[in-house]
Amino acid sequence: MAVSALAKSETATLTVALRKQFAGAAKAHPGFSLDVQFTLTPGFTVLFGPSGAGKTSVLNCIAGLQDPDAGLVSIGDAVLFDAQANIKVPTRDRHVGYLFQTLALFPHMSARQNIEYGINTLPPQERDTRTQEVAQSFGIMHILDRRPSQMSGGERQRVALARALVTRPRALLLDEPLRALDAITRSRILDDLRRWNACHAVPVLCVTHELEEVYALGSLVLVIEAGRILAEGTPQEVLSRARFESIAQLAGFENIFECQVVSSHEEHGTMTCRIGNSETALEVPLTRISSDRVRVGVRAGDILLATEMPVGLSARNVLKGTITSLDRRDVTVVAVVECGQQFAVHLTPSACEALALERGKPVWMVIKTYSCRVLEQP
Repeated sequence: MAVSALAKSETATLTVALRKQFAGAAKAHPGFSLDVQFTLTPGFTVLFGPSGAGKTSVLNCIAGLQDPDAGLVSIGDAVLFDAQANIKVPTRDRHVGYLFQTLALFPHMSARQNIEYGINTLPPQERDTRTQEVAQSFGIMHILDRRPSQMSGGERQRVALARALVTRPRALLLDEPLRALDAITRSRILDDLRRWNACHAVPVLCVTHELEEVYALGSLVLVIEAGRILAEGTPQEVLSRARFESIAQLAGFENIFECQVVSSHEEHGTMTCRIGNSETALEVPLTRISSDRVRVGVRAGDILLATEMPVGLSARNVLKGTITSLDRRDVTVVAVVECGQQFAVHLTPSACEALALERGKPVWMVIKTYSCRVLEQP
């Protein structure tokens, strides 16, 4: 939903530095506090984290729907909130577009009326020009006279986006806007949104906890947990090479083990870690740590399976085990392999058929050293 109207959005950075205490706000998180700081340039940034991490609270503080206890929010030279200077610009005057997860379209209004709601103070001709412009951008000219109940899910999403963008905001906030859509519709709307932003060049902050959307949406990702920013960078930097266990879990490291370092090999840049109380050991990248206890993560998709003992490989970890279960999940087969420790392994259905995998069958897991991540605690 748009929170204000602006004649023309200027290219500017969004600066956020805020603290807020939510004492007793929820039984599950008594005393939850938000303490974040970041600066966004025009383009897409994803705010990624688990439920309850504080993602929506960050958006609400930027939009002025919640007041931080301390800090600063600004777009370019325009200060929207400054606790020290006692500045608090009302939500309607912040020139920020906000698309809620629930869309919040007015059911008794047509698409045109919904879109024009945030610019109803403008002269009729300008309202019509802006509405036509944004409707053409998002391919909804043919449904301007329809009410939300007469639209598909993707059409309602486009109308909600058009309503947020018709005001020509200086920044755009998206709270899991594509969650309920199928992959094809989601991809098309994202393409339209990227084209719009290529012309308007505003900072876009999009909340999600879906890993696929992080890679599809953001050139930059901020990972938030328990009200703190744990990491920022490209999705590849932050998620594929996760440093922290909590980020590894979000990034889809299905296998995370408590390990003991049993030896270090400085000359090779590796160390050997025994998993739990088992005899199973992994060679992992050498890490400068003060303890001999570490957590090691391995993606299920980074493990190869062989039905015969492999030879002549560069991979340093070859573990013999037995398949204990096979579970088909859409286009992925999840195999559980027991080798003194259980590993989840992802395969394609065709690979599973070619290897004639079944419960009780012996297999060898092949894991590269650098597919093993030594994880830190935040």
